[in-house]
Amino acid sequence: MAVKGKIIWVAGPAVKADGMLGAKMYETVYVGEERLIGEIIRLTGDTAFIQVYENTSGLSVGEPVYGTGQPLSVMLGPGIIGSVYDGVQRPLDRIASTIGPFVKRGVQVPPLPLEKRWRFRPLARKGESVGPGDVIGAVQETPLVECKIMVPPDSKGGELVYVAEEGEYTVEDTVAVLSKGGASEEVKLYHRWPVRTPRPFKRRLNPEVPLITGQRVIDTFFPIAKGGTGCIPGAFGTGKTVMLHNLAKWSDAKVIFHVGCGERGNEEAEVLTKFPELTDPYSGRPLMERTTLIANTSNMPVAAREASIYTGVTMAEFYRDMGYDVLLVADSTSRWAEALREISGRLEEMPAEEGYPSYLASRLAEFYERAGRVETFGRPERVGSVTLIGAVSPPGGDFTEPVTTHTMRFIRTFWALDPNLAYSRHYPAINWITSYSGYVETVRVYWESQVSKEWSELRSYVYSILQREDELLEIVRLLGPEALPDEEKLLLDVARMVREGFLQQSAYDEVDAYCDVRKQVKLLKLFAEFHRLAMDALKRGVPLKSIRGMPIIFRLIRAKSEVRNEEAEKLDLMLESMRSDFERLMAEEVVTAR
Repeated sequence: MAVKGKIIWVAGPAVKADGMLGAKMYETVYVGEERLIGEIIRLTGDTAFIQVYENTSGLSVGEPVYGTGQPLSVMLGPGIIGSVYDGVQRPLDRIASTIGPFVKRGVQVPPLPLEKRWRFRPLARKGESVGPGDVIGAVQETPLVECKIMVPPDSKGGELVYVAEEGEYTVEDTVAVLSKGGASEEVKLYHRWPVRTPRPFKRRLNPEVPLITGQRVIDTFFPIAKGGTGCIPGAFGTGKTVMLHNLAKWSDAKVIFHVGCGERGNEEAEVLTKFPELTDPYSGRPLMERTTLIANTSNMPVAAREASIYTGVTMAEFYRDMGYDVLLVADSTSRWAEALREISGRLEEMPAEEGYPSYLASRLAEFYERAGRVETFGRPERVGSVTLIGAVSPPGGDFTEPVTTHTMRFIRTFWALDPNLAYSRHYPAINWITSYSGYVETVRVYWESQVSKEWSELRSYVYSILQREDELLEIVRLLGPEALPDEEKLLLDVARMVREGFLQQSAYDEVDAYCDVRKQVKLLKLFAEFHRLAMDALKRGVPLKSIRGMPIIFRLIRAKSEVRNEEAEKLDLMLESMRSDFERLMAEEVVTAR
């Protein structure tokens, strides 16, 4: 590693070095005598501007800068799942166990455990012709995830002249050798990939399969598809972090990446302590056996925060290429954008709106466009997906600020958190009027074919009740509820029932924390049918007071937490009981009228 230049200027995480002739954009360099890791982000002649991913305190002019010739890259192989990394894939858990709880400057620990031996099982034979993306073997990384050993995407391919026998190998051991045109290429259990370069795929597929989260307001009213994009904007205290935790725990994705970019240290500490204790609801195994955490808190180097989401999404694409559905949640992209703003200011770039750099929108687009459900390169044929969900923390809950408005241009699912709902203890505090989903039509076929043919009709019917309630509340505020006819008063009652019995969901309720899709549809049908039957009863002369006094109302609201997912047929019995109650009520009114 040769000396390329020397430091001539230091300003926080930004360093200027001259004598860098021959250096490349986004090349990784080591800065100073302590060899702090950095990345070249601008070149002017032989002067390079470098963002340093570590604390630059004490760095002085004249210290050397060492070039590597390689872009910022991550190691991709067995050992990623269950790890805790910082923004540039340094393993914080292994650093803590070997060096201590404080990360020293210049420390270099391999991202994957080099000494650990993995059980390799060959899936290709000597003499076969293989190309980029072909699976040549597998390693059981955790009890929940099998890591497929693939020919790297940038390989030229060739004939397999050597395949290792089944046995235990370290990630540095060669498990296959390819030969093409007289040149040979070794394949190990890992390979490197630059974080700012999306991994290639064969074909992008339509987002037709919903990501089931078990959260009723999301799955039913504002669904997100596997391979989709979404954001959760909300003011402080509205529940963004809890929502992301719920999505990580309950979604039916195979692999989870949780990126904490710029969050407060106490919140990230809670993630690091709580996640290892959580149980995967689908297998009963520890949740960390399919989860990777990337922690870059607000008091850690600001430049590493900017790189953290690229590090996370590159590792997510690696598991997507194996044919897995991957979910990446970023908490939060506002803090990531603030890191961009700080670095841009250090580089003396011309600021745009609210001080953010003019390229904020393009950087957000680069991130979100890496989501997708794709047909991967290589044999056997595989379909995988990366779903990206970012939390946005607009100051004061102002959704017109730059990060939120630019994010809305590139995502298709918008879950707007409402502080009024949060302060009234309505969780999830997703505002059903301002939120939207662009995947309702694409996932409709799945819901109607796999769950219920009535899904679309029921969703539209109940959602129209909620929309009409929003309109009527304006009249109620001006004139009072007595100004409304009985039909509208009934609609307000039913909307309240839907809010309390369907939209609200407790993350701490053993029964209600996760709601199965079939239970969701049956609950929705109960509320829709109650409104239809009650409207019919009103038209036949039944007083609104009598309808409001029906015991079934309380049962409907409580059904979400009293009927378990495996007991969903009880909701069918409740539906029949409700119909009988209305028939009895109307019969009694006829007798009374006579």
